[in-house]
Amino acid sequence: MLIRVSYGTAIAMGLIKAKMLARPTTAYLMTHYDGRCRNNCAFCPQARGSRADLSRLSRVTWPAFEVERVVQKLPDGNFARICLQTVDYPGLVDDVLELLELLRPLGLPVSVSITPVNRETLEEFKALGVDYIGVGLDVASERLYPEIKDSLYSWDDMWRFTGDVIDVFGDGRALVHIIIGLGETDREVLETIERAYSMGAEVSLFAFTPIKGTRLENARPPSLKRYRRIQVAHYLIKEGVAKTEDFEFDENDFLAGFGLSKEELVNIIPSEVFTTHGCPGCNRPYYNERPKKEPYNFPVRPEKEYVKRVLDSIL
Repeated sequence: MLIRVSYGTAIAMGLIKAKMLARPTTAYLMTHYDGRCRNNCAFCPQARGSRADLSRLSRVTWPAFEVERVVQKLPDGNFARICLQTVDYPGLVDDVLELLELLRPLGLPVSVSITPVNRETLEEFKALGVDYIGVGLDVASERLYPEIKDSLYSWDDMWRFTGDVIDVFGDGRALVHIIIGLGETDREVLETIERAYSMGAEVSLFAFTPIKGTRLENARPPSLKRYRRIQVAHYLIKEGVAKTEDFEFDENDFLAGFGLSKEELVNIIPSEVFTTHGCPGCNRPYYNERPKKEPYNFPVRPEKEYVKRVLDSIL
């Protein structure tokens, strides 16, 4: 049985010899399938209509290894948890259950990002050491979802699944993934973020990354300034400081203000707002950007002074 391992994880485990600029604190693994995903997400290299390299997910390369070797080498990476990404294909659930059985003796908590499954399957995952589920909503706009996702699972299906995950695993254990830069407005993003938190889910933000061979290969990623604005607004919603209706928007429904002064925000916003947000132990280094660029999500917390610099640039 083969399993894909993210390039940085493979280096940390000693499966590949290369340099790392930031060490992953989570082991990122992905199911292996000789074919494309059943879904056709416009941004994804794994999509059924994509011409992209199947060894990629976002901008990361995921080489394949024998699962027994990966299990043997995982302790060498000193990881805090395992994150298992999945591609949707016939037999996926059986493969995930087999992988969880093989990974269980390592004693590490496991997160699984997967398309909707039934509650019985979620209970099986939980019994095998899974404590968080990633929900790939991805598109923050109900208006754009059918076009961009072109999925077997509707917008409503994804929210129902989110509710099932919360029922089985508890509040805060469903991580709703949202990709910024797919054509959505800021108002749509914040309304979706607010919906997730109102039902007991968490939100993990990603920046759209154009990949050659995908339907959106020629689209542009979001500006860092826009992404920073959304990160600040996300934090204010998450902490209950503000709701979408409290923010200021321009005529195109993009953020124009936070309803608070710069001085108030400096005292409220911690620097970890600009780091990766995911399951405990997740830092996901350079998932959306090249190492020479300022990351959308820092793998480690920047200094406190960075908050003021960001606010100076976005207000």
